[in-house]
Amino acid sequence: MKLKYSLSALVLAAAAGAAIAEEDAAIARTVDQVKMLDALYKTAVVLITEHYVENPSSISAATASKLLFSEMKKNGFHEARLLGLTDQLTNPEENTPKGDFEETAKQKLMSGEQYYQRVIKEGDKRYLYMATAVPVVMEKCVMCHANFKDKTGPIGALSYKVAVIE
Repeated sequence: MKLKYSLSALVLAAAAGAAIAEEDAAIARTVDQVKMLDALYKTAVVLITEHYVENPSSISAATASKLLFSEMKKNGFHEARLLGLTDQLTNPEENTPKGDFEETAKQKLMSGEQYYQRVIKEGDKRYLYMATAVPVVMEKCVMCHANFKDKTGPIGALSYKVAVIE
């Protein structure tokens, strides 16, 4: 009888382990998706700045990105926000970290982490919330953001909300 209960426990543990592994695989797939989006958006910002921003009156890459983020949300793909992580925000009403996730992400990114993530269940759906660091990467950035000249570390973040790819 002891063996029977041990085998049952082993089968239950294996089933639970498989469910956890599948959940981890779903989260891993979604993290990969967000990493791809992050590379895409950051590359777009650099290319827009490099090729189209000529002076402070030019449309900024941040403005273009926000328009792109709005279209992605409107089409139901995902949500993305540009966050300011310093005390000198260009648009504080838009760029201030909001809520527990973004506040915690700010702390983690300012302490040197490159990204921070959390899975949150809303209703019957799981979402990956992920924030990634945005440093000053080119001289043209300080054309409009002179206060960030010679700044190291993140000055901002991209914050994502993406449905977990089950």
